[in-house]
Amino acid sequence: MRLSVLDQSPIISGHTAAQAVHETLRLAKAVEKLGYQRYWLAEHHSIAALADPCPEILLTRMAAETSTIRVGTGGILLPYYSPFKVAEQFRMLEALYPGRMDLGIGRAPGGDRATALAMGEGRYAGAEHFAEQVQYLVAYLDNALPADHPFAGVKVMPEVPTAPQVWLLGSSDYSGALAAQLGLRFAFAHFISADGGETVMQEFKRRYQPSQREPAPGSLLCVSAICAETDEEAERLAASIDLRRLNMDKGVNAPVPSYEEARAYPYTEADRRRITHNRRRLVLGAPGTVRARLLELRDESEADELMIVTITGDYDSRLKSYELVAKAFELGQPR
Repeated sequence: MRLSVLDQSPIISGHTAAQAVHETLRLAKAVEKLGYQRYWLAEHHSIAALADPCPEILLTRMAAETSTIRVGTGGILLPYYSPFKVAEQFRMLEALYPGRMDLGIGRAPGGDRATALAMGEGRYAGAEHFAEQVQYLVAYLDNALPADHPFAGVKVMPEVPTAPQVWLLGSSDYSGALAAQLGLRFAFAHFISADGGETVMQEFKRRYQPSQREPAPGSLLCVSAICAETDEEAERLAASIDLRRLNMDKGVNAPVPSYEEARAYPYTEADRRRITHNRRRLVLGAPGTVRARLLELRDESEADELMIVTITGDYDSRLKSYELVAKAFELGQPR
């Protein structure tokens, strides 16, 4: 069973954004030793709880501090950028770290509308051209523009013999259908949407059109999970992400709450109903509980791989959660 990590570089209340970035590097080195398959960095903008707006930069440092784990983005928000420039960035990363790069691509704004307008200098970078952008990006990476294309003579540098894996990310059926059509890998964000993911992923494989880049479909399910020594301890740890998601629902832009803040919060009955609803996107419990549920989600979605995103009220318990999951799945152990 291949397990991977998505890191949103959470800023926990009482800590700085710089600390959050350094905790990302610490976690990456730790999970590499534990036997995880890949480590992705997310892109978000103007969000007080998440420290990384430019994963392509942090990725260079993370790759330098690791040696075997695949590293990449989960993902680059392509509507903001030039496909040509993104291709150049990842060609350079591939030159520096050949055979280890993943280019995950998303189409969400990664922040509120005002932030999206700021990113576009007053113009909203909508995703109406996303499919075309993806095709251009892959063509640039693979030197595959048609000979009669006006940009066919433009070289994406540096020229290297390898290329990153390309993944389309999504929490609905759009990116799954596009990935199947273009012959690309697909990752579904269960941690964003707990509804319908299994159908989207099954349909992706059924409709997949093989490409020269990817002759067979590859899929990944990204799940929010908290693992502790006991179910009771996992429940306690979940209080911070419960309040974090409640804050998101209410439009409150604040760091990830500490345990003390989460326990002291004056929850209403409506708040508790909302927390129960959001819990559908979270797997939590002791190692056996978490392992069983993750395997169930894998089987339902026909995923080839699982990716875990964990946010708690302190960085040590986040690392401990990944350690316990690795042990439960016997990662890194000889077979």
